[in-house]
Amino acid sequence: MTNSGTSDEIKKQIVCAFVDAINEHNVDRICSLMTDDHKFIDSHGNEVVGKEKMRMGWIGYFQLFPDYKVKVTDLFVKGDTMAAFGFASGSFHGPSQEENYWRLPASWRAVVKNGKISLWEVYADTKIPFDIINKEK
Repeated sequence: MTNSGTSDEIKKQIVCAFVDAINEHNVDRICSLMTDDHKFIDSHGNEVVGKEKMRMGWIGYFQLFPDYKVKVTDLFVKGDTMAAFGFASGSFHGPSQEENYWRLPASWRAVVKNGKISLWEVYADTKIPFDIINKEK
């Protein structure tokens, strides 16, 4: 057990449930797994704080990438912090078409406190998705 009183296995289950909710595009479920003061940090270092702000963020993201998916291949725990590695993929304004589809190696840092995700930080090279978006403009 760590200071938060949540076992490593339960923390892994919480992160996996969060990823499942993302893959289902279930914004209510995503938010139910966040702390009220949840912090999201994107791969450019931009921060959004607050569950309700992130609700709107996820809704907007799923509109841009309606088939967005996360695939976690490895998950590690150290205290309250989790490191997840894998891939993210999606199609700009889907459905999947070769010219607007991307799949990238990605990693995520999650902090689990009191059974909920208090931090979700993304690490990925977003050049390809931004190139696709800019091409569509």
